[in-house]
Amino acid sequence: MTRREQVLREMGLAPLWRRREPVGLALPQPAQDTISTEAALIEAAAPMTAIVGADDERAGRIANLNWDELKTGVAACRACALCEQRKQAVLGVGDVAADWLFVGEGPGAEEDERGEPFVGQAGKLLDAMLAAIQLKRGQGVYIANTVKCRPPGNRTPEKGEIAACFPYLLRQIELLQPKLIVALGKPAAESLLDDEVKVGAARGKLFDFRGIPMIVTYHPAYLLRTLNDKAKAWEDLCFARRTMESLQCVPARSQTA
Repeated sequence: MTRREQVLREMGLAPLWRRREPVGLALPQPAQDTISTEAALIEAAAPMTAIVGADDERAGRIANLNWDELKTGVAACRACALCEQRKQAVLGVGDVAADWLFVGEGPGAEEDERGEPFVGQAGKLLDAMLAAIQLKRGQGVYIANTVKCRPPGNRTPEKGEIAACFPYLLRQIELLQPKLIVALGKPAAESLLDDEVKVGAARGKLFDFRGIPMIVTYHPAYLLRTLNDKAKAWEDLCFARRTMESLQCVPARSQTA
């Protein structure tokens, strides 16, 4: 049994599925990074007066942060009530020159403890999912969440919380300029598409996020509870791999955050 077959068996996906033919896509054009300032870092971490989302001025300041300033700004952020019970904010992890960006929902208890996304059981499954399509955390892959602080009791983030955190996610995407985004679950998909999303209906479709192709699939935590949908997730992974191949991407630069 090959290593790939072993990984698929761990995911509960055997025997292997046959891929379809790739579909051609236009390569998205990268945007130029903006220049950061120390003043922008200070202002980005300033508190808001209401949990109704980030205003244009604050979002504009966050849009000027570089990676180091973004980490500091997220760690100091008091923009919504999620900061009140967190142990630490969780920005993201991986290759900051990644072709692949996976976006989840928010940190759980273990992520809150360790300061890294997807390190619990859902993280182990995500790693297996990545391995199934010859990917590895930190190597051409970046992992982020819709919100950077743990919602109490691991509940779904509220709209205001997602809106308050969205400028950080947007800046991550602008800095990364990934060739493909994979939204893991409903909150991530709705945040990026700014619309109501049903994952079951969105699967197998190619969406556009500001010129970057985007695919929607199930969150690994959901798959741990709904084993029958693991086969559907495998279809989505194959679709994502075919899409990336069709983009004719160049080898990813390796620069781990």
